[in-house]
Amino acid sequence: MKVLFIADAHLRFRNDHGYRMLMDFLGCLRGKGTCQGKSEGQEDGFRQGGGQIAGIDDLYILGDFFDFWFSEGTSIYPEFKDVVAALAELKERGIRVHLCEGNHDFFLADYFARHLGLEVIRDWATINLDGRRVLISHGDTVDSGNKKYLLLRKLLRSSFFYRLQRVMPVAILWRVARVSSHLSKELTEETADALALKMRLFARRKFRDDFDAVILGHTHHHLVEECNVNGSKKTLALLGDWVRHYSYLCYENGEFTLANFRS
Repeated sequence: MKVLFIADAHLRFRNDHGYRMLMDFLGCLRGKGTCQGKSEGQEDGFRQGGGQIAGIDDLYILGDFFDFWFSEGTSIYPEFKDVVAALAELKERGIRVHLCEGNHDFFLADYFARHLGLEVIRDWATINLDGRRVLISHGDTVDSGNKKYLLLRKLLRSSFFYRLQRVMPVAILWRVARVSSHLSKELTEETADALALKMRLFARRKFRDDFDAVILGHTHHHLVEECNVNGSKKTLALLGDWVRHYSYLCYENGEFTLANFRS
């Protein structure tokens, strides 16, 4: 198997640098170009040998792909049409695309599952990589003690908010998105190192529950760490982002490799 994982692109406008980098990346996955991932050096968390990224079986997008998502039927925000078309083309080429909802983009199934036939993961999923049991999620609910954030998250994903956002004009929706984004950041305001520590502790618990790997987004921090638990190799991966790092995780031949993209 050859599988790629990305998270936290926070897409808004097609002319944004991160959006254009991601479109180049998806183009390479569709066989347009011969782009490869490149290491930024071990000290930055990237391993050598990002490798050729074409020829994958699955692409997992682990949340906050969009800075905010809204759709009505087959109608979507015009700025997102290019990237949505690129995902649809990946599916047509036989690549399985999986979208996990984040704390910025939710209600994804209405469009991506219903109209494009992609898998949408609301919270957590267990996947199998060559016999390895892997837990994946955006990661924003790892800190179960942050009750204020979890309450906000529940409100934003409620049926009331779902009905409300369906009738709002786009301009108002973006204002609501900015407010919810600000509140979410305020209620989860921690350093990348503090969040990474909580995710390490969470992963250790999951390793004891017989998971072989835990893969998360949300922190905008990138790392791959391996440890040994009862004689078995375990892996924690944090995916970085497409705001500063343009990072992705590749699973191939039993190994996880973190790299950043340069077109």
